[in-house]
Amino acid sequence: MTSTTSPGPGPDGFSPFAHLTVQNTALYRQVMRAFVMAKEHFAVHLRPEDVYAALPGEVRPGELDGVVKALDKLVEWGNLRADPDTGRVSAVEDFYRKRFIYQLTRAGEAAEEALAAYDEALGRRGALQTIALHDIVTQLRALLVLTADEQPDPGKTYLAFDALASRFAALADNARAFMSSLQRTIDLHEVEEAVFLAYKDRLIQYLERFIQDLITLGGRVAQLILELEDSGRIQVLLRAAAGREAADAAPEDAEPAAQKAYAHWAGRWDGLAVWFLSRDGRESQARLLRGRALGAIPQMLAVVRVLGERRAGRSDRSADFRTLARWFAEAPDDASRHQLWRAAFGLHPARHLTADADTLAAPVPAATPWAAAEPLRISPQLRRTGSYERRGKPRKVEDRQERRRHLAEVAAKQVAETAAARDRLITDGAVRLSELGELDPVSFGLFLQLLGDALATWRPGMRHTVATSNDGSMEIRLSALAEGPPAEIRTPSGTFHGPDHLIEIVDLTDDDRSLHGGSGR
Repeated sequence: MTSTTSPGPGPDGFSPFAHLTVQNTALYRQVMRAFVMAKEHFAVHLRPEDVYAALPGEVRPGELDGVVKALDKLVEWGNLRADPDTGRVSAVEDFYRKRFIYQLTRAGEAAEEALAAYDEALGRRGALQTIALHDIVTQLRALLVLTADEQPDPGKTYLAFDALASRFAALADNARAFMSSLQRTIDLHEVEEAVFLAYKDRLIQYLERFIQDLITLGGRVAQLILELEDSGRIQVLLRAAAGREAADAAPEDAEPAAQKAYAHWAGRWDGLAVWFLSRDGRESQARLLRGRALGAIPQMLAVVRVLGERRAGRSDRSADFRTLARWFAEAPDDASRHQLWRAAFGLHPARHLTADADTLAAPVPAATPWAAAEPLRISPQLRRTGSYERRGKPRKVEDRQERRRHLAEVAAKQVAETAAARDRLITDGAVRLSELGELDPVSFGLFLQLLGDALATWRPGMRHTVATSNDGSMEIRLSALAEGPPAEIRTPSGTFHGPDHLIEIVDLTDDDRSLHGGSGR
């Protein structure tokens, strides 16, 4: 007794996906899903009546023959394999009846796995993961501990790098997916207005909480990355992890495998550093993510305002187009519709360069021959040259070396001013805000940025907080004081007033100062 097998995939190798582009796609997808579910329950074969019972009511055919035809088409495309059903043969004539049992083919199973991955990626909204930031800090601290060993343990180093890369990849992918889904929500794509209004408050609170955690933990991550790179031991750790990964390679391939693994881990480390540190004049991805998240909040509030205006009956573009469509539908004849079109959009036939009272009173039909229509008076220059503009010599190429030199001088000046402002703000221990004295505009701007980072981490009931700047170069420690006179900081533009606090600003790039500040704390 021979078995009947399905033909293999077609010449292009994609015939198992043919059921996605034909009629009754929903039925074919549900039939294949029934086989996938059966495989998860360790069922090897299914009979047509089993598939019929497993189908949901909205796609189930009225008769069993509909399922049999779908099964035969899937066998033809290579998704299923059909074998004669000899388990229910009780007479000789039963051998001549068309009875089959069906099971998934390897190509059909691979197609379903690909479709499942596609559906998951398409419907993925992502999330801004604060826990991933905590895990990244933990793994970086573990790597910092390993740098103390002259010969780091390859196993521990590899596991630390592997966990770090895994959590970082999850953070980056989820952040990208979340910001994409958030933009679709802001644009009201694939979302109902009622649903948007129902969860906007929770989403805004979620964004604010993540922004605060990103400021605090992102600064710690940047600081740890700088400490690992400044120690000069990060390459040792990367080579240890690469050697651990290439340990199973053949002897003749050991050295190329180790070099390939080192390049792989070095690239991942560079990606992590670029994500949290601003380098070579480019802002870090963490800073850009923070800006996108901060910008999303007023955008969402603007959407709420637009929805409120719609409900209040105020006009907007969509309402204007709906009103215009109603006017077109209510126009008595085509002449009125053409006049309404010209008045609304200002678009006219190519024969008329302008629309005035004469052309509107006696429009020329589109079928009128050019020879029978009124002539158009065209400028001789346009007819001769094809342009109203006079042709002449091309403009000379400008020499921009002086501008580039000026920009370089401005950039160098800004770097020097920022360094001077950082030196001006560094405190020798904790001081009062009122003791900072007068600040120049650059120092005052840097001070406001640090103060904002510290206050962003402040919670009700807290008396002390610590925050790190976005580039990981400075740390601010802020402590509340009992009731007292307000602090005043003088600037050329005016005087800054606020409650007095104890403040300590530490330069994390200076090892002596950072250690001194840490001990003083």
